[in-house]
Amino acid sequence: MSADLDPVGSSDVADAPRPPLRPAYGKETWKEIAFLLSNLLTSVLGFVYAVVSVALGVGLSVTVIGLPLLALGLGGARLLGRAERARARALLGTVVAEPSPLPPARGSFGWLWSRLKDPVAWRTQLYGLVRLPWGIVTFTVALVSLLVLWPVLPFLARGLTNGDRGMVRGLLSPSDELERRVAELESDRGVVVDTAAADLRRIERDLHDGAQARLVALAMGLGLAKEKLLEDPEAAAAMVDEAHGEVKLALQELRDLARGIHPAVLTDRGLDAALSAVASRCTVPVKVTVDLAERPAEAIEGIAYFTVSELLQNVSKHARARSASVEAWRSKDRLLLQVRDDGAGGARFDGGTGLAGLAERLGAVDGLLVLDSPEGGPTTVTAELPWRSRPGRRAVPSV
Repeated sequence: MSADLDPVGSSDVADAPRPPLRPAYGKETWKEIAFLLSNLLTSVLGFVYAVVSVALGVGLSVTVIGLPLLALGLGGARLLGRAERARARALLGTVVAEPSPLPPARGSFGWLWSRLKDPVAWRTQLYGLVRLPWGIVTFTVALVSLLVLWPVLPFLARGLTNGDRGMVRGLLSPSDELERRVAELESDRGVVVDTAAADLRRIERDLHDGAQARLVALAMGLGLAKEKLLEDPEAAAAMVDEAHGEVKLALQELRDLARGIHPAVLTDRGLDAALSAVASRCTVPVKVTVDLAERPAEAIEGIAYFTVSELLQNVSKHARARSASVEAWRSKDRLLLQVRDDGAGGARFDGGTGLAGLAERLGAVDGLLVLDSPEGGPTTVTAELPWRSRPGRRAVPSV
């Protein structure tokens, strides 16, 4: 039979390396046996702690100290869960992610409420309750097997510790994907706040050093022109002409500042026109291709605009390119942007081009930035953003 007619994947299976055989009484087996023998002590401690802490807290809940005691008990349960995860990691090789810490609480009531509704602590208490019978059984089987069931001990150890692995993963791991995302969003919120504060400082600085200073000079020039209007009309006219030029410059600076906040062309005509406007200001020719049947949410559209704007600024300042291109399209529930240039390449996230900060800002909205820039070029930067349709109105195709 020719190679073309071989069943799909048959050669891959034949050539695939076999997993190494595990020695019957190797290091892993003895670690599993140690875990089983330590189950009795840890399960008794966990059961006693869960029963006592919950019973005291609930029983005294009619008094002022009941709920605080229950909250403290739940806080201690988190520490027991951490110890059990460490034991499973050391002896079973089972790596379970640590749950996200509780968010900072405001006031005594906030602290109390956040701990009373902590799902991680309650699952750890449940783990302590259900572990007692299992711990007794596994300890007994492991101990007896050491004495009279020596030949099958490795198989018993593996089977029993698989049950332990399942309990650890099921009850001591983070709640689910939602909890992991909450932890990420808590971190991303700090990035968003810092970015917004930096933008506000930039706007304030631009207003103070640019348009405001120019308007103050304009007011002083017009005041002098007013004083000279009767005694020296020609000098007054020259001063008014100079003030007229200052007005034009101040207006241009205000337009540039407004464009930096949110360009009108983006609001009125969408990404196609806005990205074309950005490309026209680049120092190299840029081809823009936008394939969007509808417009995303305004916030996503704005982030996409400023992402491309910053990437094209990098092309102008650092790339030493002769041409560039910008593409935007939708793939399922994601908006994708790609900026290419034929420059020298070698761009890095730590290269001082602002790419690291841009990646952080995209990450804060569940976005992604991918860089491909070998030495000698070309450079391709791909940005991915969540697609969120505009609520409350029909999407308008970009022009």
